[in-house]
Parts: sequence; C-alpha cells; structure tokens
Amino acid sequence: MAPVRSAFPEGAPCWADVQLPDVETGKRFYGDLFGWTFDEGAGAERGYYTAAYSEDRAVAALAPLFGGGGPAWTVHFAVRDAYATAARITRSGGRVVTGPLSVGTAATMALVTDRDGGLFGLWQAGSDLGFEVTGEPAAFCWTELLARDTARADVFYESVFAYEAGGSAGGTGDADGLRLWAPAGTDPSPATAVAGRRSSLGTPLTGRFLVHFGTSELEATTADALRLGGEIRVAAHPTGAGRVTVLADDQGALFAVREV
Repeated sequence: MAPVRSAFPEGAPCWADVQLPDVETGKRFYGDLFGWTFDEGAGAERGYYTAAYSEDRAVAALAPLFGGGGPAWTVHFAVRDAYATAARITRSGGRVVTGPLSVGTAATMALVTDRDGGLFGLWQAGSDLGFEVTGEPAAFCWTELLARDTARADVFYESVFAYEAGGSAGGTGDADGLRLWAPAGTDPSPATAVAGRRSSLGTPLTGRFLVHFGTSELEATTADALRLGGEIRVAAHPTGAGRVTVLADDQGALFAVREV
C-alpha cells in the first residue's frame, strides 16, 4: 500500500500506541521484531511518548504505562470533530477518560471507552494525519474488536462512527464471527472495511481492539517474537485476508501479525 498522503475517513484507524511498564524494553522488542527505529521521545508534557518508524515512516508509538490497566495496544480512530464525537460517545453509554485536547497544531485527541470499558482513541487530524504508511510489513494493516457482548458493541460503534456493517463475505451476517465495519455511505466488504468486530472460538475476548501488523514471513516473525520473550496466544490460522498469529510481547501486550 502506498504511503498515506490524505486524511483517513471518519471511523478509520489512523494511529496505534502501546503502554508498557518499561519503554526501553519495548523498544528492544519491537525494534528487533519489526526493524523499527525510534525518536528521542517527548518530555513530560506529552507523556514521554516515543514514536516508532519503519524506513523513516511513522507507524506507531510507545508510552509508559499509566492508570490501573495492564500493558496494551490502543487504536485511535480518525474523526472530523473530536468534541462532537466525545459527546456522542457519552450519550451512547461510553466514557471520556482524557481530553479532547490539542497537541499543538498536530491533532486534537481524546481517550475514551465504549459501554463495556474498552479503551480507544479519537484523532482529529491537524498537521499530523497519523500513520505514514499502512498495509506493509512492519506497519499497521488491520484492527478488530475482540467483543465480549457483540450486540452491545455493534450498537455502540455503529452509532458513534455511523459504520456500515456486514459479514466478512460482504453480506449482513457474521461469517466466522467477524463483522466488518466500513465508512458511512460505503458498501461493507473486505475491500472497503476499515475495522471489524470479532467473536469466535479461540479468540481472546479482551473487550479491546487487537492491532494487526503486517509481515511477509509469518513463521519467521513468530519465531522472532518467541526468541525475544513473547508468547503465542492464538496459533497461525487462515483468514480471508491472509494467515494471522496472535502474540503477546515480552511485557504482556497483545497484538497480531498478519501476512501481507
């Protein structure tokens, strides 16, 4: 997929970051696993946020763990108006954790939860669109909600982001437990979907979005993750868009690698 040159559509994942007890350990893990490089990191005013790059293109960030949750990846969704979306989340039964707040001229951001406490972010782009590349090895390629209560999740996210929804084969049902979400006004299909909701046997239903990163060599990437202290949580399995392995890093944050 080509580098990102325009704003992401409403409700599309546009950034991902991971909160870890030890950011330096995280840099060693993900730097070795994906070949990422890292900037010097921001100061206290931005939560000691460290951006990650694949071939000099921004792909993710690492941050120190805060609050009562454990290590985890968080997905941020593009919105045109972070304040209006945050208000809609509250009306829909979710909660605003922080923000919205402006990060200079780069973006206006907020951390929010759905009705069941699943954390995600809102990103109203300014000069910073978010991901500089997607769909390639070592870059973000997909996300899906690992839902505990599928009916509640569907009502919430389809209301907040006005998603068009359908099964993974493009119909109205949930094929293989996967419900596809496409931007408003588009026909939901594997080609148009920006995210999804999954509930199926063998999937760890965390109530959060699972971030997928691309790889051209699934077995080799999985072996590297194990060598670096990670764990396999769901073994390699076929999906409609390539084989996927669900992993935990060496500090316990869950993510997936997917063939691209």
